[in-house]
Amino acid sequence: MHGAGNDFFVINPDIKTYKNHDWSQLAIKVCDRHFGVGADGIILVLPSEVADMRMQIINADGSEPEMCVNGIRCFVKYCLDQNLCKDVDGSITVETLSGIVKTKSIFNDEKLVTHVRLVLSEPDFDPLSVGVKTNLTPPVLDMNVDVGDAGMVSTDLVSMGNPHAISFIETDVFDYPLTSIGPLVENNKLFLNRTNFEIVNVRDRSNLTVRVWERGVGETLACGSGACAVVAAAHTRGFVDSLVNVELPGGTLKIEWGGEGEIVLTGPVAKVFEGSWEV
Repeated sequence: MHGAGNDFFVINPDIKTYKNHDWSQLAIKVCDRHFGVGADGIILVLPSEVADMRMQIINADGSEPEMCVNGIRCFVKYCLDQNLCKDVDGSITVETLSGIVKTKSIFNDEKLVTHVRLVLSEPDFDPLSVGVKTNLTPPVLDMNVDVGDAGMVSTDLVSMGNPHAISFIETDVFDYPLTSIGPLVENNKLFLNRTNFEIVNVRDRSNLTVRVWERGVGETLACGSGACAVVAAAHTRGFVDSLVNVELPGGTLKIEWGGEGEIVLTGPVAKVFEGSWEV
């Protein structure tokens, strides 16, 4: 499945299967785009005691992130299309490592989910939430990250339950050397738990163009939490209004945020194919 090109291999294991597998190792094998299925990560569909369902996500490198908004949309579509839980007008809650996420789905004429709206926690500008120890007072804007011979990258720090370092540029994001700079920012010693890295071009007060280097994955076609973090930083800087289209290589996500409180994302989701994997 994919949400705006951010793709995942979705697995619904029984409890015995769940307990008897090394899911990190499986993710590394399955997500390999040359020798496996190919994906940015795997999603496990699990029961929850505090929400309608629980989502566990594992990145392509075997690491487990706190949050993945595009992954949640895939998760929700799977649960509703497969009738794994009852919904009230398309609304279900999802347990994640960073908390419970409220969702509302949009259906087509065949009663299949095409878009999901997610209500997420308020953006957090505390640098400690991004894994950065500093005496700077939040919000931390224009923090320089040393990337060696490439010089310094100016970043804004935002947590959406996972860490984001955001760099606003005036040039075309597709001309930016993300594949070389991205891993240097992700693994910089400033970030105790590594970080996601976004580069942003502000087209106008309602439209941003973004590329993402995702922690544990590499460059990805979309990142929902990254889109939220980017809008939070842009709004704090006074660049955008409260309703913003974030254009990513894989598609466009709509973000609503007025400067405080919960932030809302709406984006597409699609099933690509299904199959089996020999273990």
